[in-house]
Amino acid sequence: MRQPSDDGAPTPPRRRRGKERTQERVYVAALSLFRRQGYADTSVAQIAEHAGIGRGTFFNYFPRKDCLLSAWSQERMRKLNRRLTPRLESAADAVEALRACMSTLGDLNEEEPELSAAMLTAWIQSGLLFDGRSHLESLFALIIEEGRVRGEIRSAASSEQLGEALRDLYVGALRRWAGPATDGRHRRLHADLHAELQLSLSLLLHGLTTSPHGLCPYGEPNRLKY
Repeated sequence: MRQPSDDGAPTPPRRRRGKERTQERVYVAALSLFRRQGYADTSVAQIAEHAGIGRGTFFNYFPRKDCLLSAWSQERMRKLNRRLTPRLESAADAVEALRACMSTLGDLNEEEPELSAAMLTAWIQSGLLFDGRSHLESLFALIIEEGRVRGEIRSAASSEQLGEALRDLYVGALRRWAGPATDGRHRRLHADLHAELQLSLSLLLHGLTTSPHGLCPYGEPNRLKY
């Protein structure tokens, strides 16, 4: 991350690398604390101490504590894009592309279950979860729009509305997976997130009715391929 020096001149490469290393150390320290004790119970002072810097120095790298959430989200989206791109290129249709998207999201969360659960809680506590249109919502909308152009998807709802609905289904499944079990004592991180996500997607694609008189929001059921 290139940052200008105080006099406006470019930061020397060695100094820039030092700043980048410090920023990474702060970021890693914050994630470790969020995972261990939660976002709300972690202060900027604790993050700074864990990273070996002064509290005031923290703000040279992250203007606010919630900026760490944005940094994590951007990193997660980069991972998603790297893994998902080849799967989307080989997908036969929009439904297969959406299933690939949900499957990849499941993989990412299950690889780091405790951190994923902690960061979801952090997004909710910070009020940023539904603040503006997310990259994921835009990705869903793009897949749907491409399917609509190819005649695979038909709906009175716009691609943007359906993208938002899919985002909501994903977050709901993630909250059920990461939340407390019914006995209130253990988290449900052992549950099958992939199954939850695919079920949620199927419910949106096909609805709840099996009767031929039921409404299929995407047009004829035989146009939806698995």
